[in-house]
Amino acid sequence: MSMAYVIVTVLGAVMAGFSAGSVFAGAKYVVEPLAEYGVPRSWWVWLGIAKAAGAAGLLVGLFVPGIGRLAAIGLILYFAGAALTVVRARCYAHVPFPLVYLAPAAASLVLGLAA
Repeated sequence: MSMAYVIVTVLGAVMAGFSAGSVFAGAKYVVEPLAEYGVPRSWWVWLGIAKAAGAAGLLVGLFVPGIGRLAAIGLILYFAGAALTVVRARCYAHVPFPLVYLAPAAASLVLGLAA
């Protein structure tokens, strides 16, 4: 296991965990755009749970690689879907935000597979 893999994986977990916590806390900078994109309020808790599970899975993946790979794939799919949702809502200036969260999950998967 390389140091780069550990650093990127922990960074990805922290970022996904922060994003989940922001949804759970109802942070204005998160919930206002969700409403603007047309995401139903009933989905918000489930979206936060998905991100929290992905964050936990990345950390567990440091010890059980298969779980880490699945968590990384899940987060990649989650944030790709988030980017598509932003595009669908025609909020093009917001597209980079989900991609910033997707990047460490993708890097973690690539580095994990390379190890």
